Amino acid sequence: MENFIVSARKYRPSTFESVVGQQAITSTLQNAIRNNTLAQAFLFCGPRGVGKTTCARIMAKTINCLHPTDDMEACNECESCVSFNNNASFNIFELDAASNSGVDDIRALIDQVRIPPQIGKYKVYIIDEVHMLSGAAFNAFLKTLEEPPAYAKFILATTEKHKILPTILSRCQIFDFKRITVEDITKHLQNIAAKEGVTAEEEALNIIAQKADGALRDALSIFDQMVSFSGNNITYKDVIANLNVLDYEYYFGMVENILANDINSILLLLNEVINKGFDPQNFIQGMANHLRNLLLGKDQRVVDLMEVSNQLKARYTKQAERCSTEFLLKSLDIANECDINFRSANNKRLHLEIALLKMVAVPTAKKEEINSLPPVGRNDMTENVRRNDNVPANNPNGLVNKNPVNPVNPVNNNPVNLVNPVNNNPVNPVQRVKRAGTISILDEAEKKKTEEAPVEVRNNPFTQEMLVGAWTKFVEDNKNTSPNFVAGIGKYQPTLKENNEIHFEADNILVIKDVNNMGRLREHLSKSLDNNQFTLVHHVVETPKDDIAYTDRSKFEKMAEMNPNVLTLKKGLGLNIDI
Repeated sequence: MENFIVSARKYRPSTFESVVGQQAITSTLQNAIRNNTLAQAFLFCGPRGVGKTTCARIMAKTINCLHPTDDMEACNECESCVSFNNNASFNIFELDAASNSGVDDIRALIDQVRIPPQIGKYKVYIIDEVHMLSGAAFNAFLKTLEEPPAYAKFILATTEKHKILPTILSRCQIFDFKRITVEDITKHLQNIAAKEGVTAEEEALNIIAQKADGALRDALSIFDQMVSFSGNNITYKDVIANLNVLDYEYYFGMVENILANDINSILLLLNEVINKGFDPQNFIQGMANHLRNLLLGKDQRVVDLMEVSNQLKARYTKQAERCSTEFLLKSLDIANECDINFRSANNKRLHLEIALLKMVAVPTAKKEEINSLPPVGRNDMTENVRRNDNVPANNPNGLVNKNPVNPVNPVNNNPVNLVNPVNNNPVNPVQRVKRAGTISILDEAEKKKTEEAPVEVRNNPFTQEMLVGAWTKFVEDNKNTSPNFVAGIGKYQPTLKENNEIHFEADNILVIKDVNNMGRLREHLSKSLDNNQFTLVHHVVETPKDDIAYTDRSKFEKMAEMNPNVLTLKKGLGLNIDI
């Protein structure tokens, strides 16, 4: 049986060009090698899994190469390169400071420095986790680090630069490695998947990259884990199930419910998330990130700041068109405040529900322009003006007012000239008024036009086949724009009953409560069938949910259900397990 090699080792970069996400550092090192301006000591610092030790090894191999390329890459053919590739080089030494942190270990290293290299130009000492050295070891290392032999080069690597003595830092050229972006990790995973013959969805690899938090080694470990879990076909659903990540569809659905002011659907969706075992605080943090992406989606110049796939960027941009900037900013503030105060809340679920309901109260669209009128006479002048649907025919203004149409100042009984503060033009008091806190007065002509608008009645007969065809076309046309809705109604075919009743099945009550999409479905059927006299009758199909154990308690209960001896053992030994 062939030994398995993890991807982090199998695909470890061996050249500067193959290093992922650190182009600035690799270019600097290549130029230093080309110009023969190498310092005696380097310090590579940064988060885990970003390529510090890898770059140290590549640099050690390249400066000892007998025939480097024009791009300052190792040739992999000379004696020095071959011995390095076979882990048999006598010029390159690696020291793990975590397990060799004493002063005696440094003294042994200093004794080795005195021996010149046998092959190649330099002896390179790579000290990993250098911050673990003791104070005495650092002091013993100072003189050699400052004035080593011309053939000695030191490369120190650490994840905690602040723990290193300033006297050591001053003797090194410092290179700060950055976290690798989600986009770079995703592209690297796609290349590895192609080499391994693994089919992977872009969204699945994007979730792996986000979970890695900028560490390529972590991303490769998760990739190996997913290959073991799902074989040679990695899907988005498999990734979120295996990594316990909440599906982004919940966040899209939650925002849709907030925009529709559907409080019941909001509470039901949140309940579904909690029942699946997800931490409510993780949900509000994900909700805040979703709102941030929507805010970025309102301007094409910052869309690339989203760390999501291109398909998701399009969805965020489309949903962002329905949200005002004011709504997104206030909702972000509500989510942030909820996250900050979450741990101190006694009833955490209620705390989260209140935050979501506060978002419902935020205006979701831009307010209409308001024609502001200055207060005239008493502040409650508008109390005398009210809407009356049954006005007499001899009242052309449609108003019931104790005063004449021309307002009079009650203080001095003089006529008052209403002036628009914007353009200093007289204001007709009968015009349509849009002002917060007052009653809107419809123009009589506009009211008459609205009431007399004819409603076309179409009652063209249609068959079951025509109904199925129109239904299928709606599902196909909207599978990208409204995937949740069409997934809920697309599994089952509608049935034509008597009296033009169209019976259909849905697998989720939230689908039925999606007022916007239900209206679009009715409009599509009406146009396709040339009939608007039908009735849609829904039936919700209850689908069994997979009982997945996420919490410690549910895991224990699952084990006890599968093997009752577990519960017997717990009781017999008198164990008090905190679950």
